[in-house]
Amino acid sequence: MNRRPGQRPPRPSKGLGPAVRLGVSLLLPPALTAAAVLAAGPAAVAADGAPTVKLPVMNAVLADDADCTKQSTAKASAMPWEHQSLELPRAARISQGAGVKVGVVDTGVSAQAPTLAGRVEAVGDGGDDCVGHGTFVAGLIAAAPTGGVAFHGVAPRATIVATRATTLHGTPSPSAVATGIRAAVDAGARVVEVSAAFESKSSVLRDAVAHAAKHDALIVAAAVPDPPKNAAPDATPVPRDYWPAAYPGVLSVLDLDVQGVRKDDALLPVNADLAAPGDGVVGIGPRGGGHFVGSGASLAAGYAAGAAALVRSAFPGMSAAQVARRLISTAYPDYVPRLDAYAAVASAADGGTKEAGVTTGAHERAVRMPDHTQGERATRTAVLVAAAGLALLLLVGWAAVAVPRGRARGWRPPRR
Repeated sequence: MNRRPGQRPPRPSKGLGPAVRLGVSLLLPPALTAAAVLAAGPAAVAADGAPTVKLPVMNAVLADDADCTKQSTAKASAMPWEHQSLELPRAARISQGAGVKVGVVDTGVSAQAPTLAGRVEAVGDGGDDCVGHGTFVAGLIAAAPTGGVAFHGVAPRATIVATRATTLHGTPSPSAVATGIRAAVDAGARVVEVSAAFESKSSVLRDAVAHAAKHDALIVAAAVPDPPKNAAPDATPVPRDYWPAAYPGVLSVLDLDVQGVRKDDALLPVNADLAAPGDGVVGIGPRGGGHFVGSGASLAAGYAAGAAALVRSAFPGMSAAQVARRLISTAYPDYVPRLDAYAAVASAADGGTKEAGVTTGAHERAVRMPDHTQGERATRTAVLVAAAGLALLLLVGWAAVAVPRGRARGWRPPRR
């Protein structure tokens, strides 16, 4: 460093440089980490679950004057997040649902869907699906894999028994759903998926559930209705029962998104047995090989019904009640247990020793969802950590400049 003639060299800082470096090395990482948390937000580290291509939306109901759902030309080539969540590739090594019939009580199931070809047994007009929702659900259960497309059903070797329990455009009724349940059971379905959820009890629904139990068929039902198209959000949903999911012996299923949560304004049941992917999931349509994206508890019920088919195929001696208990006991522990299709077939069997005819364990506790204030508290903590860390860094920086200058002046005040 150049000095003017007669200028005294500055005194060494006597170890202050290493101290400053140590302070920076200790304080900078937590400060930067906290700042990153603030910038990213609590959910930014998770995948957003959006399809890799823009897909048309599959609706549960169409307007009375609407045309039937058209063929999709878009295909989702990447593995959907729900497949990873349920560990379907691993489950497929153990069971693919062979020999099991699964009833789908919905808008019908199109026999023209390529990935279901040869495995749809239609009852009445169940092979015609104008809306496409029933075909979408059936695809989640049993669609076969195709080349270049990662999507397939949970149980791709299962057979679908299709019954239509709605009007042509998708509006369900308790009597039609009850008829569909009975028809599916009488056709040999050992698992019956029910997409509809009604706000009132019905004697015909109750009798249909009893008919399924008598024939050892497991009913898997949506715990809440699917959100209607363009519905105004309800800021304070009140938990309530929906049927047939609320009947004893029915496996009730709630929908979750890729982060394992539900929207704050989503409908809530009083009780639920399982939670499964149901928000932004990929599925097939009634015609062609393209894909759609859909949301709702009925889709979560489709995934759970597919998992039930895997279990009934792998452990044919299990009763319907035992299958339901197995799905619940092998699920991920959470506010509502989260379905794990792989664990359901990979865990050691109970040997059929549990008493048959026992209810699924449903309806024993009220549904509780995650406390969103936990994220708020984490954010406040990050703010405090960042502020404290930055303040200490400023203090260390000031000391690094002020202390050497003070020593150089012998701690005399600066001249004015």
